[in-house]
Amino acid sequence: MPLLSVTDLRTYFHTRSGVYRAVDGVSFHLERGEILGIVGESGSGKSVTCYSLMGLVPQPPGRIESGSAMFDGVDLLHCSPKQARSIRGKRISMIFQDPMTSLNPFTRVSDQIIEPLLIHEKISRKAALARALEMLEAVGITDAAQRMHNYPHEFSGGMRQRVMIAMALITRPDILIADEPTTALDVTVQAQILALIKKLQREFGMAVIFVTHDLGVVSGLCDRVQVMYAGRIMETADTRTLFRNPQHPYTKALQRCVPALQEKGRPLFTIPGLPPDLSKPISETELLARFQFPADDSEAAAAAKTSSAPARAPINPSDTILEVKDVSTHFAGRVTGLFGKPSAPVRAVDGVSFSVSRGEVIGLVGESGSGKSTLGRTIMQLVPPTSGAVILEGKNLTTGTAAEFSAVRRDLQMVFQDPFASLNPRMTIFATLAEPLIAHQVCKRSEVTGRVVELMRQVGLPPRDMQKYPHEFSGGQRQRIAIARALALNPKVIIADEPVSALDVSIQAQILNLLADLVRRLNLTLIFISHDLSVVKHISDRIAVMYHGKIVEMGPALDVMERPQHDYTRTLLSAIPRIER
Repeated sequence: MPLLSVTDLRTYFHTRSGVYRAVDGVSFHLERGEILGIVGESGSGKSVTCYSLMGLVPQPPGRIESGSAMFDGVDLLHCSPKQARSIRGKRISMIFQDPMTSLNPFTRVSDQIIEPLLIHEKISRKAALARALEMLEAVGITDAAQRMHNYPHEFSGGMRQRVMIAMALITRPDILIADEPTTALDVTVQAQILALIKKLQREFGMAVIFVTHDLGVVSGLCDRVQVMYAGRIMETADTRTLFRNPQHPYTKALQRCVPALQEKGRPLFTIPGLPPDLSKPISETELLARFQFPADDSEAAAAAKTSSAPARAPINPSDTILEVKDVSTHFAGRVTGLFGKPSAPVRAVDGVSFSVSRGEVIGLVGESGSGKSTLGRTIMQLVPPTSGAVILEGKNLTTGTAAEFSAVRRDLQMVFQDPFASLNPRMTIFATLAEPLIAHQVCKRSEVTGRVVELMRQVGLPPRDMQKYPHEFSGGQRQRIAIARALALNPKVIIADEPVSALDVSIQAQILNLLADLVRRLNLTLIFISHDLSVVKHISDRIAVMYHGKIVEMGPALDVMERPQHDYTRTLLSAIPRIER
């Protein structure tokens, strides 16, 4: 008998524009000790399915219309609130996509980890803290006895995700639901987290539902995989069968979207069109219409488009648009106690120098905490450098006045890693994209709506959604909005900090093709920060590898990827998840 059996689950959202069928007739089962992967595009219903099982769908506007989810004789969809509370967090736990927004910034990590124990078990605080220490050590937190009393902001992204795993597993649940737990992590930390989940799953004998858009992760972790699209399950099979012999055209299309390591200098395959409007009834014919193309039709069309487009201007090494000269960014050490002395300063960026030619794409890779994002923010002057200079077209940004920097702001734009934090929750998407157009007088007010529509289409969003707010979009969709905002002013240089880390493979391919097209058409200069080496190789002319605040290796993309010189670069390459067929 399955541990969990879900039948005909339907979760709808009743919005101003109609009834949005986020989950529309989903049925599946989960065996004891099994790892079930759920993959699909952003907005396909993966996360809403899990939220429905956990009783976390906001009501209103959400509502579970029908279905059942039987777990140990209890229907999770129709049980009493008291029954739900006794199961949620005790026998079924969940790891959320963004640990920073899931953890309370004002509460020590130790108190957050023991909270499920104090609620569900008759246990003293002292015993709960001992269990918390044991679990933090199990998930690989170094110096756990001291670190457990820190606050969330004092941990890196990978360490925060480990804390979330410890919190989810401290009650030894029967089922762990992991919703995109490695999305924004670099490849080495991702490999550690995946190995940790696999190890703990075996030790505790629990079942796992693993939600992700990364097919490489699914291939190496899951026993079975179900593919979701438009709120429905398109295909379910054991992992090896799914990747060796996919049956549904959507599954085949997803696999072809993955930026393989050997692809360089050609457009990635993309799924044409947009997902269907889930606020309207969809027939099976309409559902499949998006995937009716010959096996090589999309690549041929992309190649034809590329050949007919203006050729990319040759890069002139002497035409330097951006210079970073011996830049260091240090942060003051932490003071412990009232009269304590500060610890040594954190050298986030430590003597970095490089130049970027006009129209060149520089890929910046490294682990979490290596200094990549801090370097990008320092170039943008969002973080003041401790020393060194950043020069854009002959203008020193580190010594100029605020008025002088404001004059070049339009030429230098950034896409931030966390779109939810960088978008104003009180502004509609139309207002968000229109604001820079109006502030910088890019176009007449009568032309703003047309330009916003164009930007939304460029990043794969339907213009009908322009009056929605950020919270009404999925994580991947919010990242597309952030990219559209950066493109609004037609800048000369864009610093993209993990711009595709939260995107599923199909939209990732669209955005990478879009950026490559912008580089070619507009002679755009791009600094592309990412932990995904296959993505960096595909889009970059040169790659710089950062480690402990320094660039340890830099060279042409193919040379760095295929003939790495530094041991750290080789470590990063070995950690890339690959699809096993």
